[in-house]
Amino acid sequence: MRDTAVEPAEFLRRYPDYARTRSLDRLRDTEYSYLDEHGHAYLDYTGAGLAARAQYRAHQERLDGGVFGNPHSVNPTSTASTEVVESARRAVLRHLNADPDEYVAIFTANATAAARLVGEAYPFRRGTRFALTFDNHNSINGIRRFARAGRARTTYVPVEPPDLRASTEVVDKALNRGKGLFAYPAQSNFSGVQHPLEWVDRAQARGYDVLLDCAAFLPTNRLDLGVVRPEFVVASWYKVFGYPTGVGCLVARRDALARLRRPWFSGGTIKAVSVQAQWHAMASGEAAFEDGTVNFLSIPDVQVGLEWVAGVGVETIGRRVRALTGWTLDRLTALRHGNGMPLVRVYGPLTTMARGGTVTVNVLTPAGDVVDERVVAAESSAVGISLRTGCFCNPGAGENAFGVDARAVRRLSRARVRSLDEYLRLIGLPTAGAVRVSFGVASTVGDVERFVEFVETTYRDRVPDTSGLPCRDQC
Repeated sequence: MRDTAVEPAEFLRRYPDYARTRSLDRLRDTEYSYLDEHGHAYLDYTGAGLAARAQYRAHQERLDGGVFGNPHSVNPTSTASTEVVESARRAVLRHLNADPDEYVAIFTANATAAARLVGEAYPFRRGTRFALTFDNHNSINGIRRFARAGRARTTYVPVEPPDLRASTEVVDKALNRGKGLFAYPAQSNFSGVQHPLEWVDRAQARGYDVLLDCAAFLPTNRLDLGVVRPEFVVASWYKVFGYPTGVGCLVARRDALARLRRPWFSGGTIKAVSVQAQWHAMASGEAAFEDGTVNFLSIPDVQVGLEWVAGVGVETIGRRVRALTGWTLDRLTALRHGNGMPLVRVYGPLTTMARGGTVTVNVLTPAGDVVDERVVAAESSAVGISLRTGCFCNPGAGENAFGVDARAVRRLSRARVRSLDEYLRLIGLPTAGAVRVSFGVASTVGDVERFVEFVETTYRDRVPDTSGLPCRDQC
C-alpha cells in the first residue's frame, strides 16, 4: 500500500486539481499494485503505458470462453475471430468520435507500421512536398525516403528553443510553397509540446493532406475526429493502456485512403490474383492495408483497453498528469548545486500550458557540464526507477534543443560515420541525448518526489566518473 501522507502541502496548494483524481490512487493500490509490490517508480509512460490487472483477466477469460481461428475463412472459429476484431474496430472509431462512413480503422503492428502504410503508398511526385516539423518521431522522418523516391521535396519546420514550439506563422509559410503531405505530432515525445490541432485545417486549406501522429497524445487527451479531421492518424495502443503490445492503428479518411497506391500486395489484401496473367485486384477499404493475418487474439484487447480507459476517465488521467508535470518542473528547476549553479537543464516548456506529461532534462555538474545520460540510466535503474535516456528516436527536436549547428550536420553527408560516438564528435555534442520522465494513469506525487530526491542526492556537488562507459553503437 502506498503512503499517501507524503503529498507535500505546497504541491496540493499549487495543484488543487490533483485532489479530484483520488480514484487513481485506489487503482494504484489495486489494479496497478504490482508497482509498489516490486518497489518500482515507473516514469516512462511515453515509452509504454501500464496495463491494469483487469485487462489481463479479460484476455484470459476470453480465451477460456471460446475458440478462435484464422479470420480468413467462414468456419465457426474464423467467424468468432472476425466478430471480435470488427467489434474492436468499431470501438476505435467510437473512441475517436470518427464517423464510420468517413473513417476506417486499420490494425497494424505499431504506430511505425501505420506511418509506413501512408508513406509507401502516398502519391509523391515531382512538384509535391513532404512537410513536417523538426520534432517528429523517426517513424515519420523515415517517410522522407518515399518522398525522395517520388521526386517530392522534403521541407522541415524548425521548433525554436527554449520551449521547442513552432509558430503558426512559420508553419503557414512552409505550407505556402506547394501541396502534398504535412506531418506533425499532436504531442512531441521529446519535449511534451502539444502543437495546435488547428494546423490540420490550415494545412488542408493550402492543399495538403495531414498525417497526425497521436502516439504520445492519446494516453491523456481526447481526439475528436468529428471536429478535427486529418486524413491520417497513427496510434500505438500499448502507449495508451499498456496491453496488448504489438497492435497499432492507422485511422484514415476513406477519401484519402482511396488515393493511396500500395507498392505490393499480400495475403488478405486482394480481391483476386492470377499468377499466369501476373494480374491482381486490391480489396477495398481497410482490407487492402492489413497485410496477412491480423493479430486476432490480441486485437480484441484493444476494445478492453479502450473501455478501461473510458471507465477511468481520460479527463481524470489528464488532470493528474498535468498536476504531476507542473510539480516536476517546479521541483527540478529549483534544484541547485552548492555553488548556486542549476542541477538540471529542462528542454521544452516550463509550464503546463499546451504541453503533455513528458519532461526531458539533462543533469548538470557544478560547472554546468552535462552528465552523461548513460550514468543516469545505470544509477536510476539501480534504485528501482524506470525512466528513459537517449535520443528518443527524435533527432530533430534534439538538434534544436542542443543547438546543433546546421553546418556541422551537413558534414555528416561527406563523412563515413561508423558509430554514434563518431557522430557526436563530428557535430560537437558532449553526450548522445537526455533523460526523460513521463507520467500516466498510475502515477503519484510520491513517484515525483522519489525521482527528485534521487537526482538531488545522487548528483548535487558531484562530477560522476564516466571513464568506464562502453562505446555507443547507436542512439
